[in-house]
Amino acid sequence: MKGINIKVLLVAILYTGINVGAWSQYTFFTPEGSFAIEVSLENTDLKRLPIYRNAITSLAVVGDYAVGGTSADAGLSPFLFTASLKDRDVTDILDVSEVIKGQQKIQSGFVKNSQGVLFAGTVEQVSGEGGHLIKVSLNKKGMLELEDLGIPVSGEGVFAITSDASVTTLYGVTYPSGNFFVFDVKSRKSKVFKDVAPSEKVAFSLEDHFSITPADYLSRALVTDKDGLVYGSLPYGKIFYFNPADETFTTMEEELPEVWGRRSLGQVHSWLKTADGKVYGANRADGQLFELNTTTKKVKNLGKPIMMPGIAGLAEGADGRIYGISGEAPGYAHLFSYSETEGFKDYGNPQFDMVAPGIEQGISWRGFQLSTIAASEDGNYIVIGEGESLSQLMVFPAK
Repeated sequence: MKGINIKVLLVAILYTGINVGAWSQYTFFTPEGSFAIEVSLENTDLKRLPIYRNAITSLAVVGDYAVGGTSADAGLSPFLFTASLKDRDVTDILDVSEVIKGQQKIQSGFVKNSQGVLFAGTVEQVSGEGGHLIKVSLNKKGMLELEDLGIPVSGEGVFAITSDASVTTLYGVTYPSGNFFVFDVKSRKSKVFKDVAPSEKVAFSLEDHFSITPADYLSRALVTDKDGLVYGSLPYGKIFYFNPADETFTTMEEELPEVWGRRSLGQVHSWLKTADGKVYGANRADGQLFELNTTTKKVKNLGKPIMMPGIAGLAEGADGRIYGISGEAPGYAHLFSYSETEGFKDYGNPQFDMVAPGIEQGISWRGFQLSTIAASEDGNYIVIGEGESLSQLMVFPAK
């Protein structure tokens, strides 16, 4: 009799656990004032992006316009696009191959100057000449202009970038070698440093022993603090910073937060510098958010918003919360927020109404694979980009 009771108890516990997991996986967030913008659609004469070339991997907001850069499948070229938040429609699309041939991804993220001009980097389709730095401008009607600034490091793609406060200098990490470069926007000349590039021994160890690639151990993002220091990550969860004043690199004693036994997978996935100068970051391997005190060089582990790896992006809302997207394939990404007073809040999957030609009645668009996030310039809206084969924009108020 006791054996039967124990078995019944175990089955009940297992059933409850499954249902709790399923419930959290399928919780949907539909706040008042939210909406989705149709950016991608196959076989149409509408101004839309085609399938397999529209994963939104870089995102910024300039005035009323969301500006996106995409990544394409192998052998295909990416796009730049703009969409009006007011009109809730695509304004312009630009095939990068019309200006620069042989590129596949714009995954570096954008940096923006005071005039609303954006800078980003590309990764090429196959190993060859290298990725390019690009300058993206838009007029008052949201029409795009793309300028090729050249190849900062021969034979290498541009994996991540940040800039100085005036955006006259760009700092970047290359792919697949992990070299660090400093690029002068005016002269279009770059200086390359190998100080933080993984050695052949380290790269072999990571790729052979742990079956991971440079995309899994190079710093996926960089950030510049209020003093002009540039931060990124190194293999095995280490953090470095570059001092432009004397061109030196320092490896910090403090490391990325980790789940025990997973230090070899440590990698910065995203950074955020808030309006008051605080710096937050995320460890991709374990999906942990942390705060970096750039004065004391101490790392404060803030925890995991959900029980999945990855925090692909962070943005600051006007309501004082930090919003982020956590989780990645094969699981579903969740939207979350963090504040010092509230801690974490998991909103589940965004589900926003999308109205477009052919769906004037509107449909509830659900975001499962989310790849990037940005705030409007006033912080009143948070814009999310999908990383699907047909990706859309999802927007909600954060006032």
